[in-house]
Amino acid sequence: MQRILLSAFLLLLPFAVLAQAAKPATTPAPAAQPHPQVVVHTSMGDITLELYPDKAPKSVANFLQYVRDGYYGGTVIHRTISGYMIQGGLYTRDLQPKRTRSAIPSEADNGLSNLRGTIAVARGGDPNSGTSQFFINLVDNRRLDYAGNQSTLTWGFAVFGKVIKGMDIVDKIAQLPTRALGPFANDVPNPLVIISGANVVGEEPANAPTPEPAKTPAAEPAKAPAAPAKADKKNAKA
Repeated sequence: MQRILLSAFLLLLPFAVLAQAAKPATTPAPAAQPHPQVVVHTSMGDITLELYPDKAPKSVANFLQYVRDGYYGGTVIHRTISGYMIQGGLYTRDLQPKRTRSAIPSEADNGLSNLRGTIAVARGGDPNSGTSQFFINLVDNRRLDYAGNQSTLTWGFAVFGKVIKGMDIVDKIAQLPTRALGPFANDVPNPLVIISGANVVGEEPANAPTPEPAKTPAAEPAKAPAAPAKADKKNAKA
């Protein structure tokens, strides 16, 4: 009886081995998507940004949508302050503000710091008022980091990426002389630095739409502060 059972087991063994061999291999987990990169084309040269959707998903998605819509084509870097930051993303070369989408909630408490070369969401007095405008830090501006939600001064500014190529272009822009022009009392680079467009690396560039003035003109931006200054009006930045 034992011999019969043993023979049966030996006969079944090859089929068990084949069944195991037939099982599909476990599919490896997909590799993490790399951080998206965006090239901003300016009249001074190209600036390549790496974005952090894992740290600032809303800010990155918002910026990428403006890029893909061709929104930044024909806008300018309208504010430069040596030793502080450069800012752009809203005004046309006639210094008319373009219409934006709805504001996004602040992600300033994401653990990223406003270090040299980082890009952050520019906003007004309300921490949740960021739209299309951005600024690039020229130095380590840790005073712009999130410190608490007690006030607009402590809330800080949301970093969502950094310059990985073209920081020399950013520095050249910052070194331009500035002047009063249009609605701004000062800090407008001379000559104007035009953003001809922006595109996501690996994607076809979008066609820039015809600029459309906003219904309510934005206010003059705040001056460079020792700490983030209060916005003069609702659209004052950084």
